[in-house]
Amino acid sequence: MFGHVTFDRGRRLLLGATGALIVQRMLQPTSASGQAASGPKMKIGVIGAGHIGSAIGGLWIKAGHPVFFSSRHPKELQDLVARLGSLAQAGSVDQAIAFGDVVFIAVPYGALPQIGRDYGKSLAGKIVLDADNAVASRDGAIADEVQRDGIGVTSQKYLPDARLVRAFNTLSYMIFEREANRPAPRLAVPIAGDDEEAIRVAASLVRDAGFDPVEVGKLADASRFQRGAPGYGQNVSAAELRQKLSLTP
Repeated sequence: MFGHVTFDRGRRLLLGATGALIVQRMLQPTSASGQAASGPKMKIGVIGAGHIGSAIGGLWIKAGHPVFFSSRHPKELQDLVARLGSLAQAGSVDQAIAFGDVVFIAVPYGALPQIGRDYGKSLAGKIVLDADNAVASRDGAIADEVQRDGIGVTSQKYLPDARLVRAFNTLSYMIFEREANRPAPRLAVPIAGDDEEAIRVAASLVRDAGFDPVEVGKLADASRFQRGAPGYGQNVSAAELRQKLSLTP
């Protein structure tokens, strides 16, 4: 019993130190253009290298972050990696999780329970950005669960030990690619999470991708910008999104 307690205490200290390092890396000074100044970058693992995963991962690479893409068929990602350059890698989901200081999940929502079963232990303690959307015609019964309980709460249920933040789920990959780093006011990206440090890291990654983060609240509040909600599909500035969601300026 004593050994187990000591292990748990050591693990908490390690996670705390890792989190502090992540925040230190993310809160680098910014240039006048809003881009992060040269300095340490985050390693990001991407689970699901479809449209959203590859688009947002590509924007992070442009900002200088190394990104490891993964899918069920890693060999199919060779062209993507070649196009994105030396900061891009591809391989298995296990490799992407081990690589990433932060993990970005962009898969059909119906796959989330299986991801939790297969990789939940590896994701424990990790900052995880969740861009998945529940679509009834594609994802089945879990879409009813999302409608009943809210998508942030449901995602946390299946990834219970991850430091989860909802982000990058409200618009198509084509809009993200087109509007990234546009002249001010930049496109707003709503985010929500229960872990304050994870929120800070997610907000910084949103900025590095070329957008303005809008913190909507806790994971329970992510329902305000899930599919079909008022905050979903809003191609607007941060000020406009805050107004639409009646958030404090």
